Formats: sequence, C-alpha cells, structure tokens
Amino acid sequence: MNYIEERPWGSFENLLDTDYCKVKRIIVKPGQRLSYQYHHKRSEVWVIVQGVATATIDYKPFPYKECTFDVGDIIEIPIGAKHRVQNEGKEDLIFIETQVGTYFGEDDIVRITDDYGRNKNETKTSKR
Repeated sequence: MNYIEERPWGSFENLLDTDYCKVKRIIVKPGQRLSYQYHHKRSEVWVIVQGVATATIDYKPFPYKECTFDVGDIIEIPIGAKHRVQNEGKEDLIFIETQVGTYFGEDDIVRITDDYGRNKNETKTSKR
C-alpha cells in the first residue's frame, strides 16, 4: 500500500519515492486550492488526468496567471517558480506530479499564501 496523506484541500498518494525522483497522485477537491508556494531543491511536472486545473505559475519568460489545463495537459514548474493549482470544477481534480531535484521532503515547501493558515508568517485567509 502506498503512503496517502490527507490535506485540507484533498489528498496525495506517493506512487514512487527514490533518490532521483518522487511521483505523487494528487487529488484536489472541488472549490479547493493548494498554497501559493515554491521549492528550493526540486522542479515539478504535472500531468492532468481528471478534471480541469486552474494554475498560476510565476516564472519568466512564460508566466501563467490562472490558466486552465485539461486532461492530458502537461505543466512544467522549474525550481524556484512560484506556483499554485486550484479546482474550480464540480468533480475532483487529479494530476500526477513528478518531482526531480536533490531533495523531495515536504519541508521544501515555501508557502507564500495559504488558505488554511499553514504559513507561520501569515494569517489564515478564507477558503474559496
């Protein structure tokens, strides 16, 4: 059985965890979104497999602000790029996340804003 962790926005399941990459199945419930965040030690690639993702990726020269991605679309997030994904649909959003880098721990998440008050330096904002 793979490791599964519940989060306020949905859940994730570790499908593969090695020294060179980590692969997760991420489920975002309708009306929820992940924190606006970045990572120091890893890049990510998301493949949308169910639902519609609304993503913000702040990375030059190709920043996206609340762009929608459908099943089969691939989203690349370089190391250090600020990013967020949200589910504005009525069904679960599911995507496969592949992390590549030198470290894959959850403590490499630098939260800029978070709807669930998980950033120590900010106050809780309302859920969408």
